[in-house]
Amino acid sequence: MGYTVAVVGATGNVGREILNTLAERTFPADRVVALGTDRAVGHEVSYGDDRVLRVEDLGRFDFSTIDIAFFAVEPRLVAAHAARAATAGCVVIDTGPSFRLDPEVPLVVPEVNPQAIAAYKQRYTIATPSPTAVQLALALKPLHDRFTVRRAVVSTYQAVSGEGKEAMDELFTQTRAIFVNDPVSKSVLPKQIAFNVIPQIDGFLDDGATNAEWALNAEIKKLVDPKIKVAATCVRVPVFIGDAASVHVETDQEIGADEALEALRGAAGLSILDKRGTADGYITPVEVAGENPVFISRVRDDSTVENGVAFWSVADNLRKGAALNAVQIAEILARDYLEE
Repeated sequence: MGYTVAVVGATGNVGREILNTLAERTFPADRVVALGTDRAVGHEVSYGDDRVLRVEDLGRFDFSTIDIAFFAVEPRLVAAHAARAATAGCVVIDTGPSFRLDPEVPLVVPEVNPQAIAAYKQRYTIATPSPTAVQLALALKPLHDRFTVRRAVVSTYQAVSGEGKEAMDELFTQTRAIFVNDPVSKSVLPKQIAFNVIPQIDGFLDDGATNAEWALNAEIKKLVDPKIKVAATCVRVPVFIGDAASVHVETDQEIGADEALEALRGAAGLSILDKRGTADGYITPVEVAGENPVFISRVRDDSTVENGVAFWSVADNLRKGAALNAVQIAEILARDYLEE
Protein backbone atom coordinates (compact mmCIF):
# COMPACT_ATOMS: atom_id res chain seq x y z
CA MET A 1 0.00 0.00 0.00
CA GLY A 2 1.15 3.52 -0.78
CA TYR A 3 -0.12 7.06 -0.43
CA THR A 4 -2.70 9.13 -2.25
CA VAL A 5 -1.32 12.35 -3.71
CA ALA A 6 -2.82 15.41 -5.38
CA VAL A 7 -1.01 18.04 -7.44
CA VAL A 8 -2.89 21.34 -7.46
CA GLY A 9 -1.90 23.40 -10.48
CA ALA A 10 -0.87 20.34 -12.47
CA THR A 11 -0.77 22.16 -15.81
CA GLY A 12 1.60 24.90 -14.63
CA ASN A 13 5.40 24.94 -14.80
CA VAL A 14 5.94 23.74 -11.23
CA GLY A 15 2.97 21.37 -11.20
CA ARG A 16 4.23 19.52 -14.26
CA GLU A 17 7.70 19.33 -12.74
CA ILE A 18 6.27 17.90 -9.51
CA LEU A 19 4.54 15.15 -11.49
CA ASN A 20 7.76 14.40 -13.37
CA THR A 21 9.76 14.30 -10.14
CA LEU A 22 7.27 12.05 -8.33
CA ALA A 23 7.49 9.57 -11.19
CA GLU A 24 11.27 9.75 -11.56
CA ARG A 25 11.85 9.16 -7.86
CA THR A 26 9.17 6.42 -7.72
CA PHE A 27 7.35 8.09 -4.85
CA PRO A 28 5.20 5.42 -3.12
CA ALA A 29 1.84 6.62 -4.42
CA ASP A 30 -1.09 4.30 -5.11
CA ARG A 31 -3.06 7.17 -6.61
CA VAL A 32 -2.03 10.52 -8.09
CA VAL A 33 -4.65 13.16 -8.90
CA ALA A 34 -4.11 16.22 -11.09
CA LEU A 35 -6.18 19.25 -10.06
CA GLY A 36 -6.80 22.60 -11.70
CA THR A 37 -9.35 25.31 -12.33
CA ASP A 38 -11.28 26.82 -15.23
CA ARG A 39 -9.74 26.00 -18.60
CA ALA A 40 -7.31 23.46 -17.14
CA VAL A 41 -10.10 21.08 -16.11
CA GLY A 42 -10.31 18.17 -18.53
CA HIS A 43 -6.83 18.68 -19.94
CA GLU A 44 -4.33 15.84 -19.83
CA VAL A 45 -0.91 15.92 -18.16
CA SER A 46 1.87 13.35 -18.16
CA TYR A 47 2.82 11.35 -15.09
CA GLY A 48 5.98 9.43 -15.86
CA ASP A 49 6.69 7.98 -19.27
CA ASP A 50 3.53 5.97 -19.74
CA ARG A 51 0.72 7.50 -17.68
CA VAL A 52 -1.62 10.37 -18.50
CA LEU A 53 -3.80 12.10 -15.91
CA ARG A 54 -6.94 14.07 -16.69
CA VAL A 55 -7.15 17.30 -14.69
CA GLU A 56 -10.04 17.36 -12.21
CA ASP A 57 -11.88 20.38 -10.83
CA LEU A 58 -10.13 21.77 -7.74
CA GLY A 59 -13.27 23.52 -6.50
CA ARG A 60 -15.28 20.31 -6.28
CA PHE A 61 -12.55 17.99 -5.10
CA ASP A 62 -12.82 16.09 -1.79
CA PHE A 63 -9.41 16.22 -0.09
CA SER A 64 -10.41 13.72 2.59
CA THR A 65 -9.32 10.99 0.16
CA ILE A 66 -5.79 12.45 -0.17
CA ASP A 67 -2.74 12.03 2.11
CA ILE A 68 -0.47 14.72 0.60
CA ALA A 69 -1.41 17.66 -1.65
CA PHE A 70 1.19 19.72 -3.47
CA PHE A 71 -0.03 23.26 -4.11
CA ALA A 72 1.63 24.95 -7.09
CA VAL A 73 -0.85 27.75 -7.74
CA GLU A 74 -1.18 31.46 -7.09
CA PRO A 75 -1.83 32.67 -3.51
CA ARG A 76 -5.54 33.41 -4.06
CA LEU A 77 -6.16 29.74 -4.86
CA VAL A 78 -4.04 28.65 -1.93
CA ALA A 79 -6.12 30.92 0.33
CA ALA A 80 -9.33 29.44 -1.07
CA HIS A 81 -8.43 25.74 -0.89
CA ALA A 82 -5.35 24.93 1.25
CA ALA A 83 -7.13 25.25 4.59
CA ARG A 84 -9.97 23.11 3.24
CA ALA A 85 -7.46 20.41 2.32
CA ALA A 86 -5.65 20.59 5.65
CA THR A 87 -8.90 20.47 7.63
CA ALA A 88 -9.78 17.30 5.73
CA GLY A 89 -6.61 15.68 7.12
CA CYS A 90 -4.48 16.11 4.03
CA VAL A 91 -0.95 17.47 4.48
CA VAL A 92 -0.46 20.53 2.27
CA ILE A 93 2.99 21.19 0.79
CA ASP A 94 2.83 24.68 -0.68
CA THR A 95 5.43 25.84 -3.19
CA GLY A 96 4.30 29.48 -3.16
CA PRO A 97 4.79 32.40 -0.77
CA SER A 98 1.59 32.11 1.27
CA PHE A 99 3.01 30.28 4.32
CA ARG A 100 6.77 30.82 4.09
CA LEU A 101 7.00 33.25 6.96
CA ASP A 102 4.04 31.98 8.99
CA PRO A 103 5.49 31.10 12.42
CA GLU A 104 3.10 28.14 12.73
CA VAL A 105 4.15 26.58 9.40
CA PRO A 106 7.53 24.87 8.95
CA LEU A 107 9.69 26.20 6.10
CA VAL A 108 11.87 23.35 4.89
CA VAL A 109 14.87 22.53 2.73
CA PRO A 110 15.43 18.82 3.50
CA GLU A 111 19.25 19.04 3.37
CA VAL A 112 19.21 22.07 5.70
CA ASN A 113 16.49 21.63 8.35
CA PRO A 114 14.61 18.32 7.90
CA GLN A 115 13.75 18.28 11.60
CA ALA A 116 11.36 21.18 11.01
CA ILE A 117 8.95 18.83 9.20
CA ALA A 118 7.87 17.44 12.58
CA ALA A 119 5.91 20.66 13.21
CA TYR A 120 3.55 20.02 10.28
CA LYS A 121 0.73 18.84 12.57
CA GLN A 122 0.16 22.34 13.91
CA ARG A 123 -1.47 23.40 10.64
CA TYR A 124 -1.11 20.27 8.50
CA THR A 125 0.88 22.53 6.20
CA ILE A 126 4.53 22.72 5.12
CA ALA A 127 6.03 25.56 3.08
CA THR A 128 8.84 25.36 0.56
CA PRO A 129 11.12 28.40 0.30
CA SER A 130 11.52 30.60 -2.75
CA PRO A 131 13.93 29.10 -5.28
CA THR A 132 16.56 31.72 -4.41
CA ALA A 133 16.27 30.91 -0.70
CA VAL A 134 16.61 27.17 -1.39
CA GLN A 135 19.72 27.87 -3.44
CA LEU A 136 21.27 30.21 -0.89
CA ALA A 137 20.40 28.11 2.17
CA LEU A 138 22.05 25.01 0.71
CA ALA A 139 25.29 26.95 0.27
CA LEU A 140 25.18 28.88 3.55
CA LYS A 141 24.36 25.92 5.80
CA PRO A 142 27.73 24.09 5.53
CA LEU A 143 29.62 27.38 5.74
CA HIS A 144 27.61 28.45 8.77
CA ASP A 145 28.10 25.11 10.54
CA ARG A 146 31.87 25.41 10.20
CA PHE A 147 32.65 29.15 10.13
CA THR A 148 29.50 30.91 11.50
CA VAL A 149 28.11 33.11 8.75
CA ARG A 150 27.52 36.66 9.90
CA ARG A 151 26.37 38.30 6.69
CA ALA A 152 25.72 37.55 3.03
CA VAL A 153 25.53 40.07 0.20
CA VAL A 154 23.64 38.51 -2.69
CA SER A 155 22.78 39.56 -6.23
CA THR A 156 20.33 37.17 -7.87
CA TYR A 157 19.72 36.71 -11.59
CA GLN A 158 16.34 35.04 -11.79
CA ALA A 159 14.67 33.34 -14.76
CA VAL A 160 11.31 34.48 -16.07
CA SER A 161 9.81 31.05 -15.31
CA GLY A 162 9.77 32.15 -11.68
CA GLU A 163 7.02 34.56 -12.69
CA GLY A 164 5.02 31.82 -14.45
CA LYS A 165 4.23 30.66 -17.95
CA GLU A 166 2.89 34.08 -18.98
CA ALA A 167 6.28 35.67 -18.30
CA MET A 168 8.01 32.99 -20.36
CA ASP A 169 5.60 33.72 -23.20
CA GLU A 170 6.31 37.44 -22.84
CA LEU A 171 10.05 36.91 -23.18
CA PHE A 172 9.49 34.81 -26.29
CA THR A 173 7.08 37.22 -27.98
CA GLN A 174 9.21 40.28 -27.17
CA THR A 175 12.32 38.59 -28.55
CA ARG A 176 10.52 37.62 -31.73
CA ALA A 177 9.08 41.12 -32.09
CA ILE A 178 12.54 42.69 -31.87
CA PHE A 179 13.95 40.35 -34.52
CA VAL A 180 11.16 41.16 -37.00
CA ASN A 181 11.04 44.86 -36.07
CA ASP A 182 7.53 44.73 -34.59
CA PRO A 183 6.41 46.85 -31.62
CA VAL A 184 7.39 45.39 -28.24
CA SER A 185 4.57 45.16 -25.72
CA LYS A 186 4.59 44.17 -22.04
CA SER A 187 1.84 43.02 -19.72
CA VAL A 188 3.39 40.67 -17.16
CA LEU A 189 6.75 42.15 -16.20
CA PRO A 190 7.25 45.83 -15.25
CA LYS A 191 9.64 46.58 -18.13
CA GLN A 192 10.80 44.98 -21.36
CA ILE A 193 12.62 41.77 -20.51
CA ALA A 194 13.96 40.76 -23.94
CA PHE A 195 17.63 41.84 -24.24
CA ASN A 196 17.29 43.55 -20.86
CA VAL A 197 17.51 42.99 -17.11
CA ILE A 198 14.98 44.27 -14.56
CA PRO A 199 16.13 45.08 -10.98
CA GLN A 200 12.65 44.48 -9.59
CA ILE A 201 10.98 41.24 -8.50
CA ASP A 202 7.66 41.78 -6.73
CA GLY A 203 6.53 45.13 -5.32
CA PHE A 204 8.53 47.79 -3.52
CA LEU A 205 8.64 48.46 0.22
CA ASP A 206 8.96 51.87 1.85
CA ASP A 207 12.73 51.51 2.28
CA GLY A 208 13.28 50.90 -1.44
CA ALA A 209 13.80 47.15 -1.20
CA THR A 210 11.47 44.80 -3.04
CA ASN A 211 9.36 42.16 -1.34
CA ALA A 212 11.57 39.48 -2.89
CA GLU A 213 14.70 41.02 -1.37
CA TRP A 214 13.10 41.39 2.05
CA ALA A 215 11.69 37.85 1.92
CA LEU A 216 15.06 36.31 1.01
CA ASN A 217 16.55 37.78 4.17
CA ALA A 218 13.61 36.56 6.27
CA GLU A 219 13.60 33.06 4.79
CA ILE A 220 17.32 32.54 5.42
CA LYS A 221 16.81 33.56 9.04
CA LYS A 222 14.04 30.98 9.38
CA LEU A 223 15.92 28.24 7.52
CA VAL A 224 19.50 28.61 8.76
CA ASP A 225 19.91 31.07 11.65
CA PRO A 226 18.02 34.22 12.70
CA LYS A 227 21.37 35.94 13.35
CA ILE A 228 22.42 35.87 9.68
CA LYS A 229 21.92 39.13 7.80
CA VAL A 230 21.25 39.08 4.06
CA ALA A 231 21.52 42.12 1.79
CA ALA A 232 19.97 41.20 -1.55
CA THR A 233 19.39 42.71 -4.97
CA CYS A 234 17.01 40.53 -6.97
CA VAL A 235 17.09 40.91 -10.75
CA ARG A 236 14.89 39.36 -13.44
CA VAL A 237 16.95 38.31 -16.48
CA PRO A 238 16.02 37.12 -20.01
CA VAL A 239 16.53 33.43 -19.22
CA PHE A 240 13.71 30.88 -19.39
CA ILE A 241 14.91 28.42 -16.72
CA GLY A 242 17.73 28.63 -14.18
CA ASP A 243 18.47 31.08 -11.38
CA ALA A 244 21.97 32.34 -10.66
CA ALA A 245 23.41 34.27 -7.75
CA SER A 246 26.61 36.10 -6.92
CA VAL A 247 27.22 35.67 -3.19
CA HIS A 248 29.69 37.34 -0.81
CA VAL A 249 29.80 35.76 2.64
CA GLU A 250 31.34 37.21 5.81
CA THR A 251 32.03 34.84 8.71
CA ASP A 252 33.06 35.03 12.37
CA GLN A 253 35.78 32.40 12.05
CA GLU A 254 38.74 32.63 9.70
CA ILE A 255 37.85 31.37 6.23
CA GLY A 256 39.54 31.09 2.86
CA ALA A 257 38.58 29.77 -0.55
CA ASP A 258 40.18 26.37 0.04
CA GLU A 259 38.47 25.89 3.41
CA ALA A 260 35.14 27.02 1.95
CA LEU A 261 35.46 24.58 -0.94
CA GLU A 262 36.18 21.75 1.47
CA ALA A 263 33.02 22.53 3.45
CA LEU A 264 30.87 22.95 0.34
CA ARG A 265 32.11 19.72 -1.28
CA GLY A 266 30.87 17.69 1.65
CA ALA A 267 27.37 19.15 1.66
CA ALA A 268 24.29 17.30 0.44
CA GLY A 269 22.45 18.90 -2.46
CA LEU A 270 25.49 20.75 -3.80
CA SER A 271 27.67 20.04 -6.81
CA ILE A 272 31.00 21.85 -7.09
CA LEU A 273 32.42 22.85 -10.46
CA ASP A 274 35.33 25.12 -9.77
CA LYS A 275 38.33 25.22 -12.12
CA ARG A 276 40.08 28.55 -12.21
CA GLY A 277 41.18 30.26 -15.39
CA THR A 278 38.86 28.51 -17.85
CA ALA A 279 35.29 28.81 -19.10
CA ASP A 280 34.89 25.10 -18.33
CA GLY A 281 35.48 25.92 -14.68
CA TYR A 282 32.07 27.45 -13.95
CA ILE A 283 28.47 26.68 -14.81
CA THR A 284 25.61 28.75 -16.24
CA PRO A 285 21.80 28.54 -16.14
CA VAL A 286 21.44 26.98 -19.58
CA GLU A 287 23.61 24.07 -18.44
CA VAL A 288 21.58 23.19 -15.34
CA ALA A 289 18.05 22.85 -16.77
CA GLY A 290 16.63 19.56 -15.53
CA GLU A 291 19.45 19.00 -13.03
CA ASN A 292 18.83 18.30 -9.34
CA PRO A 293 21.78 19.90 -7.50
CA VAL A 294 22.62 23.48 -6.71
CA PHE A 295 25.92 24.14 -8.51
CA ILE A 296 28.72 26.20 -6.96
CA SER A 297 31.53 27.77 -8.98
CA ARG A 298 34.13 30.55 -8.79
CA VAL A 299 34.85 30.19 -5.07
CA ARG A 300 37.41 32.82 -4.10
CA ASP A 301 38.60 34.99 -1.25
CA ASP A 302 36.80 38.28 -0.57
CA SER A 303 39.60 40.66 0.40
CA THR A 304 37.18 43.49 1.32
CA VAL A 305 36.37 41.89 4.70
CA GLU A 306 38.51 40.20 7.32
CA ASN A 307 36.87 36.78 6.98
CA GLY A 308 35.10 36.42 3.67
CA VAL A 309 34.62 34.40 0.50
CA ALA A 310 32.67 34.93 -2.70
CA PHE A 311 31.10 32.37 -5.03
CA TRP A 312 28.73 31.86 -7.96
CA SER A 313 25.65 29.67 -7.56
CA VAL A 314 23.27 28.27 -10.22
CA ALA A 315 20.23 25.99 -10.03
CA ASP A 316 17.15 24.98 -11.99
CA ASN A 317 14.52 27.12 -10.26
CA LEU A 318 11.67 24.81 -11.27
CA ARG A 319 13.53 21.66 -10.22
CA LYS A 320 15.45 21.98 -6.94
CA GLY A 321 14.05 25.47 -6.45
CA ALA A 322 10.49 24.16 -6.29
CA ALA A 323 9.40 20.67 -7.40
CA LEU A 324 12.27 18.52 -6.17
CA ASN A 325 12.41 20.29 -2.83
CA ALA A 326 8.68 19.70 -2.35
CA VAL A 327 8.91 16.02 -3.30
CA GLN A 328 11.89 15.51 -0.96
CA ILE A 329 9.77 16.96 1.85
CA ALA A 330 6.99 14.50 0.97
CA GLU A 331 9.45 11.61 0.99
CA ILE A 332 10.58 12.42 4.54
CA LEU A 333 6.98 13.03 5.60
CA ALA A 334 5.89 9.64 4.25
CA ARG A 335 8.90 7.79 5.64
CA ASP A 336 9.00 9.26 9.12
CA TYR A 337 5.61 10.74 9.98
CA LEU A 338 2.71 9.25 8.03
CA GLU A 339 1.24 5.78 8.20
CA GLU A 340 0.39 4.00 4.95
